[in-house]
Amino acid sequence: MPFFLSLYLYRYPSCLTRPDGGAKIQPTRAMDELYRLFVSKMGFPPVVGQTVVRLLLAAILGGIVGLEREIKHKPAGLRTNMFMCLGSALFTILSFELASEYSGDHTRIAAQIIPGIGFIGAGSILHSRGSVVGLTTAATIFVVAAIGMAVGGGLYVPAVLATLIALLALYTLGRMEARLQLKPLLVNYEVIGEDADTAITELNRILQDEQLGMTSVQIAKINGHSRVQFSVDAARQEQQMLLTRLRQSTLLRSVNSLGQAEGE
Repeated sequence: MPFFLSLYLYRYPSCLTRPDGGAKIQPTRAMDELYRLFVSKMGFPPVVGQTVVRLLLAAILGGIVGLEREIKHKPAGLRTNMFMCLGSALFTILSFELASEYSGDHTRIAAQIIPGIGFIGAGSILHSRGSVVGLTTAATIFVVAAIGMAVGGGLYVPAVLATLIALLALYTLGRMEARLQLKPLLVNYEVIGEDADTAITELNRILQDEQLGMTSVQIAKINGHSRVQFSVDAARQEQQMLLTRLRQSTLLRSVNSLGQAEGE
């Protein structure tokens, strides 16, 4: 699509200049002319060609954001974001076309997209091990739906720009947070002590010294000893200091870090 658009602008540069010679940007006009150029050869009505291209663009933009989520193994991945963007674009197109056909409110159907996406986003937010996960996924779903509405309404440049900003925030800012250690981590631990009371007392002493707290505490008996599993929400540096303190304790027979829990 960018190749054909560039070819069209090369052959018809007047769509980017004002009558007085000044520059202007009319991507909607250029896209509409491109639609007519294609549909005239294919024999379809212009509205059909315009709808098809809008739906394809919405699927592509939603798929691009979804691919980033899929690579990070998030619940809302490639297909989810693609369908979300495609459905939002289709509902926006239907809202306009049906209202034009039957003289109704052009925004009635499109307005219902927002509360609908709110329900889906709320379903992606979960409470796991004392922490809230899925906030980034819910926000991404909301943005993808907005991108689909923009494409369905013919606002192509804002839709593409929003996609680029979303990718920048998800990829670049995510790596920056990890590098600068700005985001707290929810890490699961497992310690083994002689008995549960001794292990819990020692854990509380160490955590109090580090000014941290533990959640999701689970105690079980294993081979005559007490195993305690718990989670701590803290910065990466604080997690490293805590692990060092736990391993230095003489009252804990074994200390293991079970890894980081996903929080996006």
